[in-house]
Amino acid sequence: MQKDKLLIIDDEERLRNLLARILQLEGYEVLVASTGKEGLKKLQHEAIPVVISDVKLPDINGIELTSQIKAAWPASEIIVLTAFGTINDGVKAIKSGAFDYITKGDDNEKIIPLVSKAMDKALLQFRVIELEKKLNTKFGFDRLIGKSTAIADVIRLAQKVALTDTTVLLLGETGTGKELFAEAIHQASNRHAKSFVAVNCSAFTKELLESELFGHKAGSFTGAVKDKKGLFEEASGGTIFLDEIGELDHDLQAKLLRVLESQQFIKVGDTKPTQVNVRILAATNRNLQEEVNRGGFRSDLYYRLSVFQITLPALRDRKKDIKLLAEYFMHYFALKVKKQFTGLSDKFVEKLEVYNWPGNIRELKNIIERAVILADDNFLDETLLPYEMQEPQPTKAGNTLSAFDLSSIEKLHIQRVLNHAHGNRAEAARLLNIGVATLYRKLKDYGLE
Repeated sequence: MQKDKLLIIDDEERLRNLLARILQLEGYEVLVASTGKEGLKKLQHEAIPVVISDVKLPDINGIELTSQIKAAWPASEIIVLTAFGTINDGVKAIKSGAFDYITKGDDNEKIIPLVSKAMDKALLQFRVIELEKKLNTKFGFDRLIGKSTAIADVIRLAQKVALTDTTVLLLGETGTGKELFAEAIHQASNRHAKSFVAVNCSAFTKELLESELFGHKAGSFTGAVKDKKGLFEEASGGTIFLDEIGELDHDLQAKLLRVLESQQFIKVGDTKPTQVNVRILAATNRNLQEEVNRGGFRSDLYYRLSVFQITLPALRDRKKDIKLLAEYFMHYFALKVKKQFTGLSDKFVEKLEVYNWPGNIRELKNIIERAVILADDNFLDETLLPYEMQEPQPTKAGNTLSAFDLSSIEKLHIQRVLNHAHGNRAEAARLLNIGVATLYRKLKDYGLE
């Protein structure tokens, strides 16, 4: 889109050319069309901020054409030309979405400030649309990586519910990306222009969480020197995401239930309710139905939260996505550390795909970040993986190895230093700054003898 591009639609060639010349002299790039059909064709091929159209065209009424243009390209502005400047034509044009109207034959200088105002408004609207596209790419469903059936089915569900105001409960293991999904749902909703507020319910004590969520009045407790807005007020008009909802205290569960039922709550130390308009998304890795059965979670709150449940698949259930995710994280962290990589070795991908991923995507992200930092070549190979992923060791039943274990990091480091020292254990011990006896003991403990 050229910055100052406009389209004139008029079947009177002399007037069309005269108007085009006047506007060209003002620095605008001018396109022309003699019929509504021709004008619509030009609009389909390129973005045009301002359209000037005659009311009487050979194939369509200019008022109807205005409606069609605004329906298809709402950011564009239309100025309507009328033959006699009738009030009726002007009113119809404005109702159809026209920016303004002007009478043919009037002083042509009137058109210049009118076009300038229309252009400023249209370009601003184009910029807003462009920013929204970028925001959707950053926080929307486009940000969710994966082509497996497991993740595609979940994304379709989330896209459908995003268009409503329905409360959504996101379920799944730790590290499956529940907050990313919550952000995407908000961004695809009609609340996307308002705030998205995320809070981890397990990160606060009961008293502090109540104040964070609902706010408090000055003097309501020691240290409350002034009134404070809570996160529900901050999110009003938008969305609040309550992560780890299963950790919520029973008293706060009752307060949350009131918000869900009436969009009202009472601040700490207040006597009158505060009204909000907020959508609630919640997430947990707990089985809330079991929590209800044992009395740890209110059944009425559970049923209000679980109107629409979405269970995110574990990474081990979407093996086809592992390479895609690993490549994404590789490029992401490569930019941060100013490195360049050509890709992942086949063995590296193979090791990733056979691993069980107890920490899911979060664990994969950490492993790739670490590999990027350690890499000396322009690709990632299996030697950069934690020891238990290179040579899977037998584990006790129910005790899955994790790359988060401190021992796993030590094993890999010792192995890499031994490789660097070409198997010379005395040299390896010197580089590790430990005694040779200590090194031999660690080699025995880690099965590296």
